[in-house]
Amino acid sequence: MPQFEVSMPMPSPPPSMSNDSMSPGDMSMMMHMSFYWGKDAIILFSGWPEGSAGMHVLALLFTLSLGVAIEVLSVSSAANLGKNPILGTFTQACVHAIRMGFAYMVMLPVMSYNFGIFIAALAGHAIGFFVVRARALATANRAGQGSSTNATAKV
Repeated sequence: MPQFEVSMPMPSPPPSMSNDSMSPGDMSMMMHMSFYWGKDAIILFSGWPEGSAGMHVLALLFTLSLGVAIEVLSVSSAANLGKNPILGTFTQACVHAIRMGFAYMVMLPVMSYNFGIFIAALAGHAIGFFVVRARALATANRAGQGSSTNATAKV
């Protein structure tokens, strides 16, 4: 049997990435895949906090305050619907949407794998949880004291 050889040109290799902005020596595109300490992190968008210590502290405080806000807004779902249940449900849906937006805004900085940001997010949630539970406990104690004084007065 005769054999035929077909000559086809080889595809050209992909262009070199040495001229692109994603070259291995370019540190602006480096993404950590494990937790690290440092102020050089991209928190919510490119260029922030830009590596300065003051802006990094601001990013930490922003992340912490978002964590607190998420926990404080979590108790609003138990709020009274009022006279108009449609309006009350719409208000709860809006508060829930804001809370979820804040939760995603906390998730993004945590995904930078910066340990300081991670601790700020945890601290914010813990502080918010503490504030909400302390307020609920104080309200329950006031309600309990009012009913116990009435019970002793009746006896």
